[in-house]
Parts: sequence; C-alpha cells; structure tokens
Amino acid sequence: MKTQVAIIGAGPSGLLLGQLLHLQGIDTVILEAKTPDYVLTRIRAGVLEQGFVDLLREAKASERMDREGHVHEGFSLSFAGKMERIDMKSLTGGKTVMVYGQTEVTKDLMEARGATGAVSIYEAENVQPHDFYSDKPRVTFVKDGEAIELECDYIAGCDGFHGVSRKSVPKDKIKTFERVYPFGWLGVLSETPPVADELIYVSHERGFALCSMRSPMLSRYYVQCALDENLDEWSDERFWNELKARLPADVAGKLVTGPSIEKSIAPLRSFVAEPMKFGRLFLVGDAAHIVPPTGAKGLNLASSDVYTLYHAMRKTYHEGRRDLLEKYSDICLRRIWKAERFSWWMTSLLHQFNGDAFSRRIQDAELDYYTSTQAARMTIAENYVGLPYEPIE
Repeated sequence: MKTQVAIIGAGPSGLLLGQLLHLQGIDTVILEAKTPDYVLTRIRAGVLEQGFVDLLREAKASERMDREGHVHEGFSLSFAGKMERIDMKSLTGGKTVMVYGQTEVTKDLMEARGATGAVSIYEAENVQPHDFYSDKPRVTFVKDGEAIELECDYIAGCDGFHGVSRKSVPKDKIKTFERVYPFGWLGVLSETPPVADELIYVSHERGFALCSMRSPMLSRYYVQCALDENLDEWSDERFWNELKARLPADVAGKLVTGPSIEKSIAPLRSFVAEPMKFGRLFLVGDAAHIVPPTGAKGLNLASSDVYTLYHAMRKTYHEGRRDLLEKYSDICLRRIWKAERFSWWMTSLLHQFNGDAFSRRIQDAELDYYTSTQAARMTIAENYVGLPYEPIE
C-alpha cells in the first residue's frame, strides 16, 4: 500500500487531520487498533474552544455540532460559600466555547470521512512505524492475519498517551516532563437535566467538584477522590450525597439526581514530550502531551496540533514549503506549555492536596483575588476560551 500521510490512531485528532488533508487533495490512510464502536465508547472532553469549532467547520464535520451543541458565554467558580461568574464573552471581546461531547465529535468525523471514501483501517494489529528518519518512512501492520506494509511520505502519530508512536522514538531523541497528582476524579454520567446552564467549578474543604453537561438531558458530574478509591463502594446515592455536600446550598437544592449510566475514576497528570517531530514522524495530541482536565484543554490542545501540522503539510504539498514542517514542534510546544500552566494552575487552585491550613487560605485568597478585579478575571477568561493559534509563518 502507498499513501502520502499515514495517520496512526482514529481518535478525534487523527480523524480531524485526515479529513482536513483529504479536502486539500492530500491522500491519507488512518490505522486504528480498536473497532469503531470501541473508539466511540471513550467518554471524555466536552468543552470545545473556538479554534476547534472553526476547524470542524473547515473539515465539513460541524453540521450536527452547530445544530445540537451549546454555546457557553461563561462559567462559575464556587468557593467560600459564594459563586462568582466569569463572563468569558465580555472579557475576551466576544469569544465563547462550545459544549459538545468528544464522542459526538468523533462520530461526526467518522461519518464525514466515510462519506469521502477515504481509507480508514480499524482493528489493525501490531501497528509499527519504521524508517521515519529517512525519506521513505513506512508503517507495518497486520489486518485479518495478513502482514501489510504502508509506504508514505510522512507519519502522524495520533494514537494517544499509550500508543506506539511515541514509544517508537529512540530514547536518546526524546525528553519527557511529568507531574502525577495525588488524587483522581470520580465521574458520573446521568440522563438528568444539568443543575445549571453553565459549568460550575467548586473549591470546597471536602474536595473539588465540577458540574458539567453534554446536552439538556445528559449531565456530567465529578468529585475529587483518592486514587485508591474502590469504584464498587460508590453507589449512586453516595455520589449524589457527596456532590451535594460540596455544592452551595441553593445549587444543591436544584440538583436532579438519577441512575448513573457511566461511572469511572480518572487519574490526573501533566505530561509533555519534547520534541514532537522525529524526522518524518510527528506526534499529535495525547501522544505528545496530557493535561489534567480541570482547564478543559486536552482535546483542544490536540486540535491546535492538528491546525499546525495541517497547514504545514498543505503548504508542503501545494507550494513545496518543506521548511514549515521543521517549525511544527516549536510552534506547538509554545502553546502546549501555556495550556499546561493554566491547567496546573486551575488544578492547584481548586483541589484539596494535603489538608494544610496555610495552603487552603492561600487558595481562598487566590480565588478571591482572581474574581475581584476585571484584569484578573480577564486572565482566567482568555486562557479558558483558548489562546490564539500561532501562524506557521
């Protein structure tokens, strides 16, 4: 087999990159180890920055999002018994975010790619990139018992934190930075109306909580928990009671509870790999970086990687500008580290760490400061809606 760009991974970043390149007449093949149904079971992010929304529109995969997604102009911070709303739209000159689940984004991109006839190979076993430091990279895999070699010009590693792409890089060519947080998020998805029209982030002495949503009748709630918690010990009743205890009384009184349709515990970590380019292999999204979900940046950072690689490849194939691909890693990492900083800051600000009374007072003072002036609110808002994408030239 031959293609121009081999894409490893059929999550949202791989599908988005493939769709954008295909619409520019650039041939791609997507290789995915799992089944389409398995990919669609990954319930993750649901807050999309404007840059991601614009890319989905450019990829001609936004019709359902534009119809069913919910534009949010602000969110609230709850702490010390009060609620403070961050009016993102007014603080950022009109920027907003779109609440639309990652599962739905993935489904829309799958359907858009399917409609074009572009090649996606699911249940590809033993996927392995080769020779990416040469001008003739290739990817080998096994499909239905047959060993196949895919020749290509470039390889995009969009296969996530545990994928093969980053693991294929020689150890002496890559450096990683990591922080693992000493707690997790216990999340519940329920077919109930959200407790509020916008997200509520809660800093409480019992621990962090988040009230989010996927649709008018699909809510997503989280509470901070220990990493060694036994999920079986968390009945729905226990979860709802704990969430109510962390919410302001007036909000807790409006909470509509019901049976959970999904319940899980997610660890929190910050991770960055440098660089993100190795010859003709490019790491994209979670393959190169992870952020704690507090700042709603994981999926959005993947989108900015796609934006940068897509435009560099478009210029390469249409104008012969191979020099632009050399800038990929540096451009991406500048935005990544700023998003890592914001996600770390939000995580440090809102969670309980070790019960230290001094640290708790500092958190309260920080929250009070950042909600008491226009300039401080603007700092939160401009980071939350997403920093601008950096042009490739």
